[in-house]
Amino acid sequence: MSALRGVWLSITAYLLLSMIKLGAGYLFGSEALLADGWNNASDIVASIAVLIGMKISLKPPDLNHPYGHSRAETVSSLFASFVMFAIGIQVLFHTATVLLSGKVSSPPLSSAWVAFFGMIVMGGVYLFNYRLAKKTNSLGLMAAAKDNLSDALVSLGAFIGIIGAHFNMHWLDPLTGFIVGLVICKTAYDIFKDSSLMLTDGFDKEKLNDIEATIQNIEGVETLVDIKARMAGNDIIVDAVVEVAPHLNIKEGHTITDKIEAQLEKDHDVRNATIHVEPGREITERGSVNE
Repeated sequence: MSALRGVWLSITAYLLLSMIKLGAGYLFGSEALLADGWNNASDIVASIAVLIGMKISLKPPDLNHPYGHSRAETVSSLFASFVMFAIGIQVLFHTATVLLSGKVSSPPLSSAWVAFFGMIVMGGVYLFNYRLAKKTNSLGLMAAAKDNLSDALVSLGAFIGIIGAHFNMHWLDPLTGFIVGLVICKTAYDIFKDSSLMLTDGFDKEKLNDIEATIQNIEGVETLVDIKARMAGNDIIVDAVVEVAPHLNIKEGHTITDKIEAQLEKDHDVRNATIHVEPGREITERGSVNE
């Protein structure tokens, strides 16, 4: 699966940058650079979890998993969010302690260029993964790409904080580290929210409205009686009940369901749709309605 290349690239970049930033942060005494390094370290765990989830999701359906294993990717993302929360809280506690103690120092200007280098690297990784996620339609890789972008912005913030501390605004370096901790927690919350929504069979209302409109516009569909949708990893599963003309035979009704399924796959990439057909109401010559 080509999307796995993007995850491997993220892991390699995070591993390299976390070692460089943490080493330079301890060496130069930069709280912002240390926080940025811990941010990248948390992303290693998150990316590995997504990688494992992607590999499991590629397994074919079996007796215990008739819908396949695609939700494994979502479970791994949920686990990653807990790890990121823990690291984000640790960064917040440490930088807040430094700020309140007043024992702040001015790291050398060379540490700023380490942060700037990290920003350039993560910016490049983001562009690669974003384009690959669009090409492969991988939700997991798209989430990773958004995380890559936030990491690039975090490194930019660390760069600004170190530069400010160099010009006698010593408090700016630990303050930037504290902000980085907030960004880690915010990213963890977003991943947790999306993952928990999918695992509890939640579905985006606007997307569901679009699917409803597609079904109602299919020739032969008189009424859309009921519709439900949920996510299984990257796959959308739709269950719908439609009414058709009561005089149609089984073959003609089945032809309409084939049209619905084909249109859903074309317009919304829905590959798993269960369409139940019911006879609609028949209007007699006198204008009365027969069920």
